Amino acid sequence: MSISNPSPPAVSSYAAARPLKIGEQHPQLFAVVRDKLRERILSGEFTPGDRLVEGRLSDEMGVSRIPVREALRALAAEGLVTIEPRRGASVSVLSDDVANDMIEVRATLEGLNAKLAAQRRDQATVARLQAFLEEGNTAARADSLERFLALNSEFHEMLATIAGNVVLTDLMRSLRDRTALLFAPSNMRRAKQNWDEHAQILNAVIAGNGDLAALLASQHVHNAAKAYVEAQHPKSAAG
Repeated sequence: MSISNPSPPAVSSYAAARPLKIGEQHPQLFAVVRDKLRERILSGEFTPGDRLVEGRLSDEMGVSRIPVREALRALAAEGLVTIEPRRGASVSVLSDDVANDMIEVRATLEGLNAKLAAQRRDQATVARLQAFLEEGNTAARADSLERFLALNSEFHEMLATIAGNVVLTDLMRSLRDRTALLFAPSNMRRAKQNWDEHAQILNAVIAGNGDLAALLASQHVHNAAKAYVEAQHPKSAAG
């Protein structure tokens, strides 16, 4: 006598359509919560000085406080979050002096990264860069802000991969995240200009002109810093 397999329980249309909370869709909650909080900070949703309340965040994400607390500690190690006794966590606020120091270092390292990419590119890499450049130019013609933002983010990781220096990549990734606290608001306004500057760097890398690529990459960071200063101090910038 054969025994038929039981039918799976019916799933309501509401359950099927309801979007899953983070706590229901990924076993590595700490990493997911950390990455989601980093994204919200770097997008400008959370701005410097904003409090990051564990209970509120755990409710929003559908997780317990433990992965939220671990995520905040990890982001504090990256410099994106500040944790103070009796006050809890908040998005880090950078002084002008620290901001200037980070911008100087990042500009130098971005220049080195672009130079190495130009020196170490090969035929397959050039084809990838040309395809990436054309995709960005297509987004520019379509005036697609969302695609600009995604491509501008992908640009830095692509060059780091081509440069092939793991130590440099780690240093720059940390600096990019921390300077993004400064640049996030202006990056929305400068999305098209950012892509134009990235395109110039890509063309220099494709051509194998390391010195030009380094110069353009360093200038790109300083241009972003200038936009930040103008947004923070419009009167002094105008004067």
